[in-house]
Amino acid sequence: MAGVANKKSIILGVLGVLLVAVGTVLVFLVPIIMEQQVEKNVRIDPTSGFAYEMWRDLPVPFYMSVYIFEVVNHKEMLLGEKPRLEERGPYVYRENKQKQNLTFHENGTVSFVEIRTFHFAPEKSNGKEEDYVIVPNILVLGSSIMLQDLGIAIKWIISGGFSAFNEEAFINRTVKDILWGYEDPFLDFLNTFLPGRLPFKGKFGFFSDFNNSNTGIFTVNTGMDDISKVQMVDNWNGLKEVDYWNSNQANMINGTAGQMWPPFRKPSEPLEFYSPDACRSMKLVYEKEAEFRGVPTFRYTAPNYLFANGTDYPPNEGFCPCVASGVQNVSACRFNAPLFLSFPHFFNADPSFLESVDGLHPTEELHSLFLDLHPLTGIPMNCSIKMQLNMMAKSVSGIMQTGQIKPVILPVLWFAESGYLDGPVYNTYYNILILLPTLLDYLQYVLIGIGLCFITVALVLPFIKQDKCFLFWSSNKNVDESQEFKAQKEKLNAPNGIVLLEARL
Repeated sequence: MAGVANKKSIILGVLGVLLVAVGTVLVFLVPIIMEQQVEKNVRIDPTSGFAYEMWRDLPVPFYMSVYIFEVVNHKEMLLGEKPRLEERGPYVYRENKQKQNLTFHENGTVSFVEIRTFHFAPEKSNGKEEDYVIVPNILVLGSSIMLQDLGIAIKWIISGGFSAFNEEAFINRTVKDILWGYEDPFLDFLNTFLPGRLPFKGKFGFFSDFNNSNTGIFTVNTGMDDISKVQMVDNWNGLKEVDYWNSNQANMINGTAGQMWPPFRKPSEPLEFYSPDACRSMKLVYEKEAEFRGVPTFRYTAPNYLFANGTDYPPNEGFCPCVASGVQNVSACRFNAPLFLSFPHFFNADPSFLESVDGLHPTEELHSLFLDLHPLTGIPMNCSIKMQLNMMAKSVSGIMQTGQIKPVILPVLWFAESGYLDGPVYNTYYNILILLPTLLDYLQYVLIGIGLCFITVALVLPFIKQDKCFLFWSSNKNVDESQEFKAQKEKLNAPNGIVLLEARL
């Protein structure tokens, strides 16, 4: 019997060693397999599958929510009172993005333009596009500041033009007009009288250039030669840097186009991207580990110094002339129109901005931006990017429409672009890049565990005493029994109809 036990021990031992070997190999292979799977799916390659389709034609819900600040005391403001604002909205738009004119180059880059379209979503909005709102008239207040250094005679003529076209410092227009534009004869007059001096042509609206438009020609790395460079911008509109600002660092085009980043991120690595709308590269920094629907993520937020002035944060000196920290002057890339960017409700801005107007209530929960990124792939899972558009307003001598307005950075509107991975795209992403690696990860340790159990049994089995045991069960059939069985039956006084079966350990 010892020979049989030894044979079983050898079989179990060999099988155990094989399982441990396979599991150990998987310990080293799974990270390699995972890395190859990630690289395959995040390259900009038409043959790479769902990730390429997701990059080319964003199939997930993406919305832009717009909040407009109504100036409820506009008449008093003309007399020198502090502006009193009331937030209206949100007015929510479904945003569709599709990359077109894709051209792959031999140097491992691809060029494209991304077409943006917006469709009003009344079911998600708090108001209608036909709502009337009183807002600053940038044609009057903005152009007055832009032309304030002209001679007094010219400014009288401009003021007379305002009067002739019934243009005032504030307008009462529908949300649709304010955002997407309306025909204004005075705008045509100004562009004829002062060609090339104003940032608006045709329709005037804060987002008139957004709908059915693109943000320029991006050329980005495909990652085919170097996965660490995938999505990184090679040039924008043929430029390696812009010329809006006053330093090389401020003019640099850094990072990606803002939709995906290279994989295998570390917390120490910020997320950089170039924003044509802000005319500059921007940076988000790691805040904490998070999770989105079972997917581990890194949460990134905007650093406090993003809109700091050059005094508080010297690297931002190139974006000056500056105001107090928390608000950035973007007039340099907006035909010198007195426009400024900040976070909503002057969140994280110098207190002086908040004190200069009434009606703002900044909170981190409502007014800070965030982006949840899957660090393994560099693909955002959930994000909400928030910005506020402001303008300078003040009295300009010679232009009577500006009244006695005291100088103020006046909030006009703020918006949040939000989206998250959902539906079939999320399911495919989760199955390929989360579930499959997790199963492989568990499998390697399960195999090692079972293999070790088999090896343990194989080592112990030869030392177990070999005894016979007899199993009984009821039977009504005649069964041939060996002499040994019969003898054992008689010894145990087993009744008729009970069959003894022999088993050995």
